[in-house]
Amino acid sequence: MRIGVLTGGGDCPGLNAVIRAVVLAGDQRHGDEATGFLDGWRGVLEGRSISLDPGSCRDILPLGGTILGTSRTNPFAAPGGAEQVVATIGSLGLDALIAIGGEDTLGVADRLGEHGVRIVGVPKTIDNDLSGTEVTFGFDTAVQIATDAIDRLRTTAESHHRIMVCEVMGRHAGWIAAHAGVAGGAAEILVPEVPFDLGEVCERLALRHERGQFSSIVVVSEGALPADDAESARVATSSKELDQFGHARLGGIGAWLAGEVERRLGYEARVTTLGHVQRGGTPTAFDRVLATRFGVAAVAAVHDGEFGTMVALQGGEIVRVPLGVAAGTPKTLDLSLLEGTGAPFLA
Repeated sequence: MRIGVLTGGGDCPGLNAVIRAVVLAGDQRHGDEATGFLDGWRGVLEGRSISLDPGSCRDILPLGGTILGTSRTNPFAAPGGAEQVVATIGSLGLDALIAIGGEDTLGVADRLGEHGVRIVGVPKTIDNDLSGTEVTFGFDTAVQIATDAIDRLRTTAESHHRIMVCEVMGRHAGWIAAHAGVAGGAAEILVPEVPFDLGEVCERLALRHERGQFSSIVVVSEGALPADDAESARVATSSKELDQFGHARLGGIGAWLAGEVERRLGYEARVTTLGHVQRGGTPTAFDRVLATRFGVAAVAAVHDGEFGTMVALQGGEIVRVPLGVAAGTPKTLDLSLLEGTGAPFLA
């Protein structure tokens, strides 16, 4: 078979591991030929692709990013975009397409299935907010990066008796903030699922100081907002421009929060925004293994004719779920994680 591969949306540690697994598994098990589209759906629209073979992909397992490039292009945002995708796939003689991405990329894949495109999806997002799978590759790496940063922030916070606010990624879901915050012993963990009361946050931080804990770590997701001043915070943290999927670029809640805490309490507060540091670099062993399993399973799904599905991790096993599940409601944080660990009360 001739199989196309693309990576869409934000880059993520483990993408190259999936590409490698697709190419090697397809070649060694089925004699498949692989074609990689450049820059996600944009490459499909523009007909830009490269041949992928075992020799060129065998050593890309530990590499961060994606050798194919990526973009946030939405074929359905352009007139005739879906028809152009179908035409490109037909002109290359592809029998199937494996789309690696998050809710937007897989949402496009799901809709293209209605146009006759034979697609299998692979879930990707460091936010871990895709429904249908227990975890996505890239998440473990992002959590480890954030935890390492918190450990480093703690020593400088203690040296200067400061409150250190660490802003991590998480538009709709606070998985990274929760896991990294618990692992790093943060005093406060603020997530999008629960609008926070700024007054109560300040009270708890002040109480720590009264008890002799003169430094505190506050971990906040980029999508978290205060319950009592949400609009002003939203204006300060969201760009006015939207991407082709209707998303504003987020960033700045950490700086807003640090400024408010310092103004209200008089304690010195500083902010560190990890941003794209969480996306880059070498994937952890867990993410390499999971990404490889997903890639092999995607090839198997193609050969089984299970199109319109996404490979997923459930109960430790790789399963197949409808693409529409991934493109549906985001998987938000299970708040029992924070309750079950006693966070942030054990900080």
